[in-house]
Amino acid sequence: MASKKGYVSFVLHAHLPFIHHPESDDYLEEEWLFEAISETYIPLLINFQKLEEEKVDFRVTMSMTPPLLNMLDNQLLQEKYIKYLETHIELAKKEITRTKENAKENELAHYYFNRYSNDLHLFKDVYACNLIQGFKHFQDIGVLEIITCGATHGYFPILYVNEKTIRAQIAIGVQTYEKYFRRKPRGIWLPECGYVPEADKYLKEFGIEYIITESHGILYADPTPIYGTFAPIVSPEGIIAFGRDIESSRQVWSSINGYPGDVNYREFYRDIGYDAPYDYIKPYIACNGVRVNTGIKYYRITGKDVPKDYYNVQWAQDTINKQTGHFFDSRVNQINTLASLTTNPPIILCPYDAELFGHWWYEGPDWLYTLFKKIYYDESNFSLITPSEYIDKYPMMQISTPCRSSWGANGYSEVWLNHTNDYAHKHLHETGDRMVQLAQKFCYLKNEEPKNVTLKKEKEIKIRALNQCARELLLLQSSDWLFIITNGTMVDYAKKRIKDHVGRFTRLYHALMNNEFDKDFIAFLEDIEEKDCIFPEIDYMIYC
Repeated sequence: MASKKGYVSFVLHAHLPFIHHPESDDYLEEEWLFEAISETYIPLLINFQKLEEEKVDFRVTMSMTPPLLNMLDNQLLQEKYIKYLETHIELAKKEITRTKENAKENELAHYYFNRYSNDLHLFKDVYACNLIQGFKHFQDIGVLEIITCGATHGYFPILYVNEKTIRAQIAIGVQTYEKYFRRKPRGIWLPECGYVPEADKYLKEFGIEYIITESHGILYADPTPIYGTFAPIVSPEGIIAFGRDIESSRQVWSSINGYPGDVNYREFYRDIGYDAPYDYIKPYIACNGVRVNTGIKYYRITGKDVPKDYYNVQWAQDTINKQTGHFFDSRVNQINTLASLTTNPPIILCPYDAELFGHWWYEGPDWLYTLFKKIYYDESNFSLITPSEYIDKYPMMQISTPCRSSWGANGYSEVWLNHTNDYAHKHLHETGDRMVQLAQKFCYLKNEEPKNVTLKKEKEIKIRALNQCARELLLLQSSDWLFIITNGTMVDYAKKRIKDHVGRFTRLYHALMNNEFDKDFIAFLEDIEEKDCIFPEIDYMIYC
């Protein structure tokens, strides 16, 4: 990589909570994964592949969280995704007939039919239902750096009350990464960018070199970093921290003037699930008859106080070309200003939710593709880089302890601790303490040699129950449930998940403490092992 005045580093955080319901097809929440595959993950892979074929040398970093990896690797969810695509292809085909008198809608109906048909072809025939290997390929050829995350996106500033629960989140996150990518992760996206200094020693224990933090986690570090967010810092424990750049983030994220809000882009909130005649659309919406998004959308954003106009794919592509030029020029100017002020070339860190690109901002993956080509071909003073490459090139950095922080609203913990969700915290802490208690009480099991078949069977059941306790705790700790409750979306589902995991853990806990393993308990254990099947190789001893 040629020497430049500075560097830009894109970091995409690919995460969804673990949602797996073999008992029913009625859970719309499973479609969060299917929407993300069709609108974000496959489009990213398509554009990475185009860049590779065009011999464009690019760099991007992605965190792929353990819940997402477990879902992408789940055969039932793969089968349900194929059914989801087949249903959407069927609907798009019907739309071609329904809209034949409206040329613009009809053109878009053909577009969606082709797009969902191509998704099905790619998923089944090209990737053999294995998108993880698709992303691994780009890591193996050196253009993508994949990093890890906490096991279930547990929010460290809450969990550190019992540090063993943070340690387990990190350990299982690293173990899951190694299972799928056959190497050790160098970096971690802290769940919700939630930083606490108490986690550093465990990050170090499991070989993590660097973390991604919010801007003020760096700006208010102690002592104050000389170069702000434009250079990484290293904590006294030896963990390197990269902070989010404010200016580049605002250009993408801002609800007022951010790129995704352009009038020529597809309108997320206008969908035929709400617009089409009810009897016609009923087979393609919620099982209970409630209208929901189908993914087929005919309108562009247009703007306030302007009648809605149809989405035009070419206009959207023209807008991408203009915006990537603006982003490119902004980084050139930013680095020209910074280069003389830093010892090492400055780094502009651009971290975003991966699902912004494609799901929320439909054109996002194409925007990245166009930008990466522009950076490769046009004369500029900067290159794309991954955090690991930057560390390797410039290992000298200031020692400073990042500030406790998150990337939630107002920068700290109020999204995950407020009057709407604080009832859950006592369960988080008590269940974490009980898990540590169980691990210590039953640590002897690993070395115990049962004397007869009955005792051997009892040992096997205890170990299964202990491992399931660990799964239930981890699933309870997902920061997503608290976030959903605060935002007021799908609140009943989030509360149900909290209640289910607490209830399941509690029944397992009392059975283990009282040595009660009757037929009803065995049936219960088998049922939740099937439903909550995340981390099949988990070992409860991680809490010991």
